[in-house]
Amino acid sequence: MTQPHGLILAGGRATRMGGTDANNIDKGRLLINGTSLIARVIGTLAPQVDRIALNANGDPTRWADLNLPVLPDTAPDHPGPLAGVLAGLDWAAALGCPHIVTAAADTPFLPPDLVPRLLAAAGPTGLALAATQEGAKTWPQPTFGLWPTALRHDLREALAQGTRKILHWTDRHGAGLAIFPTTPWDPFFNVNTPEDLARAEAMA
Repeated sequence: MTQPHGLILAGGRATRMGGTDANNIDKGRLLINGTSLIARVIGTLAPQVDRIALNANGDPTRWADLNLPVLPDTAPDHPGPLAGVLAGLDWAAALGCPHIVTAAADTPFLPPDLVPRLLAAAGPTGLALAATQEGAKTWPQPTFGLWPTALRHDLREALAQGTRKILHWTDRHGAGLAIFPTTPWDPFFNVNTPEDLARAEAMA
């Protein structure tokens, strides 16, 4: 099987960190013990994929030091992470790659086996999402997924019709779930607030 391309989702406005439309905060640039969140994500994801791009809006030159393609949302009005997924699917399809794996830019502890486990869990359409489990309850982690480029036209139409929540779309296409343990820590812990950043520093 062709190795997926990787897409790091960094298109959000970080409102809980004080970001606004006029003052965007790139959470991926926040530091944990001297290393940025996004550098940690790249370091873990890069060995698992063929190549990486970044989904981010605004001036792309602010990411120039990463030497990654920067893919802005093509859907208007910041409709959420599905728009970033669509940008990644179009990018991968143009390169002849049949699927991408996404990861959020603010998750410094993502699993080093994310990609192979998503591939193993793929549903009948090729979709898979990461998930964690607490007792009998399963919690999908929808910004961590395996996405086939063959579904990009369906996703484009869904966005145009107002779909915004990832699970509303993936449930229609029978996404498989790759379950990850949450001990000794939740690998999908993400930094949303200053308190989260302090906790991440302690965890690291």
